[in-house]
Amino acid sequence: MSRGLYGNATVVLSSLVALIGIAIVVRTIAGGGGPVAQGLLIGLLFFAAGAGRAWMAWRGASLVSRGDEEDRTDG
Repeated sequence: MSRGLYGNATVVLSSLVALIGIAIVVRTIAGGGGPVAQGLLIGLLFFAAGAGRAWMAWRGASLVSRGDEEDRTDG
């Protein structure tokens, strides 16, 4: 179930990208941006990309390790 250094770094850096997206959204709203402001859209895209990648890295490691355990018990 261990992700190793690469997997942990992927989760951390992806989470940072998601946090940057949130910061962009907050800064845009604080600056008076409307619902279709470029900063808002870019921030949401950053958040979606970072959170999605972090979730995939987090869940992917647990799903692979579960699959490996099932394969070992079958044979």
